Amino acid sequence: MRYKEFTVVLPTLNEGRNVAELVSRLKKSYIGICVIVADDGSKDNTREETIRMNKKYGNVKFIDRKRLGREKGLTASVIDGIKESKTKYVIVMDADMQHPYQIVGKIAMRLLQGDKVAVGIRAEVENWPFYRKFVSKSLIVIGYAVLFIRGSQSCGDIFSGFFGVDKEFFMGVYSRNKSRFVGRGFKVLFDLLKCVKKNDVKTSDVPYVFRNRKFGESKAGAKQVLDLLKSFAS
Repeated sequence: MRYKEFTVVLPTLNEGRNVAELVSRLKKSYIGICVIVADDGSKDNTREETIRMNKKYGNVKFIDRKRLGREKGLTASVIDGIKESKTKYVIVMDADMQHPYQIVGKIAMRLLQGDKVAVGIRAEVENWPFYRKFVSKSLIVIGYAVLFIRGSQSCGDIFSGFFGVDKEFFMGVYSRNKSRFVGRGFKVLFDLLKCVKKNDVKTSDVPYVFRNRKFGESKAGAKQVLDLLKSFAS
């Protein structure tokens, strides 16, 4: 199977120690796949590593969002990456190696079978600290309640950062609901789901094991929680 109709969007911030390995594995595993690195102002060598991967494999694009004066935030980065893609399907994943690249093929297959959204769901999380688990589970409960009350689409992991979409479908929802997407937030899938009526589109879940980072640090913190609360309200 060739993957010329797929683009992987990687939102990055100081992922120089991870991005080259991930891009290399994607390009070797999925022949013809495109990769877009949507960078949010990295101060390390993320740009240089991405350029090196493009020279080696081709079809690897770096978006310098800070130089372009774009809004900061993971959601804004993902949206920029999807806009720049030229393929029918887009798969979004983190560049920190916590999302297993082996699952990309399974998500791609679900999209080819007609799903508009295919979500990588965290069936297991390695070494999850209790306090992070407690906060995350509490917010997830609230998130599901928000979607239920609004009659919106749901899935097995509404806060997943690992998902695939039909680009035309995503851009259609986004163009009609731009103000409801919290650019500085980090739960773009949730922003998408809340704008879609329940059972309006075909979605599916693809389970995976969420692994520990090899390098770098998580960007999640109190500010991200506040942005998520804004997303609940919008």
